[in-house]
Amino acid sequence: MDLELRHLRIVRAVAEAGSVTKAASHLGLAQPALTAQLKRIERLLGGTLFDRDHQGARPTPLGELVLSRAMVLLPAARELQEEARRLANANADIPRYRLGATNGPILGGLMDRLATAWPSTPVSTHTSWSARELTGMVILGKLDFVFTGACGESLPPAEGPVVWLTVGIDPVFVLLNEDHPLARRAEVDLAELADEQWTVTPGDSCFGDCFATACARAGFTPRTIYETDVATCMHLAQVGRAAALCQATFQPAEGLRLVPLAGAPLRWRQLFGWHPESPAAGAAPSIFEHAKAAHADAVRRSRRYAVWLADNPGLGTSR
Repeated sequence: MDLELRHLRIVRAVAEAGSVTKAASHLGLAQPALTAQLKRIERLLGGTLFDRDHQGARPTPLGELVLSRAMVLLPAARELQEEARRLANANADIPRYRLGATNGPILGGLMDRLATAWPSTPVSTHTSWSARELTGMVILGKLDFVFTGACGESLPPAEGPVVWLTVGIDPVFVLLNEDHPLARRAEVDLAELADEQWTVTPGDSCFGDCFATACARAGFTPRTIYETDVATCMHLAQVGRAAALCQATFQPAEGLRLVPLAGAPLRWRQLFGWHPESPAAGAAPSIFEHAKAAHADAVRRSRRYAVWLADNPGLGTSR
């Protein structure tokens, strides 16, 4: 087996996390799988890279050497990929745009608007639950633009030269079964839902931590949290098994009611990002304006959100 860049990324991840368990979580791997990979890397390099005990993982002298090389090689490899992608894409004669997005209210309306405004311009899409994955694809030139979100005031998901603009800031509402005792309320306090089980779509933002913090401020610890796809979230809410956390622009299915949380304890920033040196960068201002218009349309379609927003100015589509 030859040493590969992915091996250096694993070593860097363990060093930055300070433990194999935390690094496995950050990399989306099971802890035993990462431990096995690390052992293979150590056999390849001829020695132990980390001293591991109950306090965590600390680099050995060999580990320090490998890390020092990784800090040079990984950024250089990323730079090479970025430049190669940009060069490969710079020769396209017909403008074409590749859009990436996580779950949100923008992509569908934006596609419709772009098809109307630029009928001869091909547009392709790619969706993922991972904002980091999509951001990485923009950096590598695999996508031109990304639409994703960030919880509250947290930083955008970026490692590299990505420009970010805020399309809008939305409160997080809750979806309840229409027969739920609180479903007809104009808004509910989060504390009133302390006995609920919860469901939410997956993501790699800090939303889970923000939700736990909001619950703690409301005086309770959330019970079971089901992290699953949109259809399953709606089903669990429809049958009364869970309260579903969702963006305020969400269109509830039959049997569900969209209910605002008093004081908007959870907020979600809709973000638009692009690489400033990509061939498509010149179209960013225009696409951003179309994205804001698509977001405003989504707000208007959600009657519950539109009514709430009239009494709670300051959120919604960016001005």
